[in-house]
Amino acid sequence: MSLNVEVLRKNFDLVVERSPTLTHRFYEILFERYPASRDLFPANSRLTQEGMLTQALVAVMDHLEDAPWLQSTLHALGGRHVAYRVTDEMYGWVGASLLATLAEVSGDQWNDEVQLAWTEAYGAIAGLMQEGSRLALADAKRSAAS
Repeated sequence: MSLNVEVLRKNFDLVVERSPTLTHRFYEILFERYPASRDLFPANSRLTQEGMLTQALVAVMDHLEDAPWLQSTLHALGGRHVAYRVTDEMYGWVGASLLATLAEVSGDQWNDEVQLAWTEAYGAIAGLMQEGSRLALADAKRSAAS
């Protein structure tokens, strides 16, 4: 996985500086654009969820150049999302909402290079999580068959 690490980190630093509550805005956009996604989140867990997403984003940004860490961590995260009833379609919802949030907060600093870097990064992240989901489902089927 070859990501534009410099562009991603520079933009991430900018958006966090401009909007420390970036994940709050992300969920506003997600729920506005994809109302069905609300059903995945208990009403009283939003702040907790925002904190977990913030931690996940920071961790991924810290490990952009560590492919083994990304693979094992994102496979495990994708595996856990099976229990939350997350579908492949929903990864698209999240990606579109994340890019919209980043573009909104970046303002005039959002350009084609930044958009491409984030699009590729989210595609890689979602792909690893979806792979982890498929592995978890296959393990569950094998366990049930035993």
